[in-house]
Amino acid sequence: MMTVSPSFQKLQRFCAMAALTACLAPSLVHGADHAGFAGYDRFDVKADHRSGLLAASVWYPAGTRTYVAPVGNGPVFQPTQALIGAGVRDGAYPLIVLSHGSGGNMDSLGWLSSELAKRGAMVVAVNHPGSTSGDSSPRRSARFAERVWDLSAAIDHVLNDPAYAAFIQENRIYTLGFSLGGITALQSVGLEFEARRLGDYCAENPSAPGCDFYGSGGVDFRKVDFNLTDGNFADPRVAGTISIDPGFPSAFTQSSMDQMKKPTLLINLGSQDTIWREVNVGENGAQLASRLPDADLVEISPATHFSFLGLCKPEGAKILREEHDDPVCDEPTGADRAEVHRRVIRAVSGFLDLSSPH
Repeated sequence: MMTVSPSFQKLQRFCAMAALTACLAPSLVHGADHAGFAGYDRFDVKADHRSGLLAASVWYPAGTRTYVAPVGNGPVFQPTQALIGAGVRDGAYPLIVLSHGSGGNMDSLGWLSSELAKRGAMVVAVNHPGSTSGDSSPRRSARFAERVWDLSAAIDHVLNDPAYAAFIQENRIYTLGFSLGGITALQSVGLEFEARRLGDYCAENPSAPGCDFYGSGGVDFRKVDFNLTDGNFADPRVAGTISIDPGFPSAFTQSSMDQMKKPTLLINLGSQDTIWREVNVGENGAQLASRLPDADLVEISPATHFSFLGLCKPEGAKILREEHDDPVCDEPTGADRAEVHRRVIRAVSGFLDLSSPH
């Protein structure tokens, strides 16, 4: 499971803040040129399990023109251009509810959300308090159930918002998550996690990806509040899920897999001899693809876990080196992050039966 250092989270926070000021340098779009961009907007979500409102965003097929502005702009990653506040194009679309990874944020995955929207989907995402950029705590990130409930609250909101509800196919609601968000996505359809397994693993492998982050905050998954990690947190409205490099997949119980009735797309970044053990769902890992009744597995190689992050700016790698940070801009020999992204988009679009870009 990917975790990032405090300095990288600071940089990610700048990316999130930049999205809020994107309209300071708008570019007007004339005529039919809006067809090349997805619509984007932000809103707040009320969630009973949270003390405050959740920051949320939505990407969608644009039906009118407003202005183009960058979303998720920051010092390391390239932004995604979007039509801010445009009208939704007439139609009915599947709803994808997106969960970011540990230390990430909703706008940093704009490269994926935008492309899915241009193919005919509505993508809603939230910033998970306690595990988002600049606000990522080991203790709060261990409260897995709250992240699933965040997604359910976002679904509640858009299904009751007249700006979006009429455009959503309620029988085609899917979750999509990466890394820690991959756990969230799988729990949203009823897979049950057993935290003690993760606790045992981290006790034996304290420096493993993910274990080091939780250990730095004194989290022992053998002693956490199991009401917030284990159990069934399924949202019955979710028709299926997409989980990309999910964290610690070996901690999901076989009994909950046996009962799974909903389709699942699993994506691993790398090959079986390079994928991190902590996120491997294939034959050399947790074997989720063969243990789930209706699951497809796509492996994308050459790639690493970090290949799922946004395209880096030319100076991104240098900034990270100067910060003594994780080399999230580096790729293995022969890898092309843009091509990895294209293959992820194709896999997800195929699973959801989306059309070519509009």
